[in-house]
Amino acid sequence: MPKGIYNMPYPLNEPVNNYEPGSNERANLLNKYEEMYNQEPIHVPLYIGGEEIETANKLPMNPPHDHQHTLGHFSMGTKEHVNKAINSALEARKKWANMPWENRATIFLKAADLLAGPYRDEMNAATMLGQSKNVFQAEIDASCELIDFLRFNVAYLQQIYAEQPDSAEGILNRLEYRPLEGFVFAITPFNLLQLLLTFVLLQL
Repeated sequence: MPKGIYNMPYPLNEPVNNYEPGSNERANLLNKYEEMYNQEPIHVPLYIGGEEIETANKLPMNPPHDHQHTLGHFSMGTKEHVNKAINSALEARKKWANMPWENRATIFLKAADLLAGPYRDEMNAATMLGQSKNVFQAEIDASCELIDFLRFNVAYLQQIYAEQPDSAEGILNRLEYRPLEGFVFAITPFNLLQLLLTFVLLQL
């Protein structure tokens, strides 16, 4: 296995687009919004351990600003699905924890680059449809915030790993960081809850 002390890119806050009238960024976003609004209603299954699960209990997804319009339907999970998701996450954790930190970091950085580039319009349009946010709110809360989250946490990871104790003569002190042991269930606040619907609408 290659060895080295790797330096990740120093993060900067993602620039916020203004979407001024007549700009290409505004036109591109409006086109994507119309495309997603007018597409055939989608079905969103449960995604557990790479498996798509469809349930009989399906609920509609409607833009809060346009209750009569249906974006699609999603499958409602049960307690059994929650338990299956927990077990799947615990199993996936083993491979993720054993992956070299620099490889985990590059996955985050690649995701940030994709969101800052080819998926930005989809992210913002889905947020506007799913949460009724205006373009400026979507740009800041969905795209820029998540891009910064991915990039800055890579930098924080490297910073934490670099914090090592001093060593005295004849003694080598070192600190090894261990991952969490167990499952953490987190319910996000409103401004991050949109990410769930966003990725669903992107059909990733």
